[in-house]
Amino acid sequence: MSNIETLLEGVGDLGIELNEQQKKHFIKYKDLLKEWNEKINITAITDDSEIDIKHFLDSLTPIVTKLFDGKKKIIDIGTGGGFPGLPLKIFNDEIQVTLLDSLNKRIIFLNEVINTLGLKDIETIHGRAEEFGKTPKYREQYDICISRAVASLNTLAEYCMPFVKVGGCFIAMKGSDIDEELKEAEKGIKLLGGKVLKKEIVRIPKSDIVHSLIIINKVQETPTKYPRAGGKPKKNPL
Repeated sequence: MSNIETLLEGVGDLGIELNEQQKKHFIKYKDLLKEWNEKINITAITDDSEIDIKHFLDSLTPIVTKLFDGKKKIIDIGTGGGFPGLPLKIFNDEIQVTLLDSLNKRIIFLNEVINTLGLKDIETIHGRAEEFGKTPKYREQYDICISRAVASLNTLAEYCMPFVKVGGCFIAMKGSDIDEELKEAEKGIKLLGGKVLKKEIVRIPKSDIVHSLIIINKVQETPTKYPRAGGKPKKNPL
């Protein structure tokens, strides 16, 4: 059984604590992550305390924004091994979560975690953000779209903003050196109906890693032509 000592020590720095069930969930999640990782590549991080810091604690840092309190509808784009959506769901069972990833083998893994933990109000989607962002069932249906995916902010905004309802927000989890990227993305963010609210600097507990949370408010509907298909958001960012 995996240990989650580093996680338990670190959550206090975020002003939260975990109850017994949440602790059990994180242990089981980590067990499954390490077990599946031997068969399919989910993460390059396999050490117990590294998983606690770089996956679990990093995924929980958005809690400091207070935007994840209570009942919210959230979509996590490019979730990979479930980060940050699954840890946020384990912490606050009231949130309704959609995990989207383009690799089906990751989705199969995530379904296994969800079923093993018996989580409710959480679904997985295998597909691409630019397709589902145009689907009425998902377009402008979420209070929060969050992403830790590796893409520049102007590309990521086009993938994510269409999912957010007016009045909601898109949160991009980024590194500390973000100012230039933010500047380059401002025009695109505005085009997509967004307005940068703030950049929140967070240190991941038990580490010297500093990240930033870029919080973008959705102030008006995203024009129907976005997101563009055919890899355009990446090849030719707004």
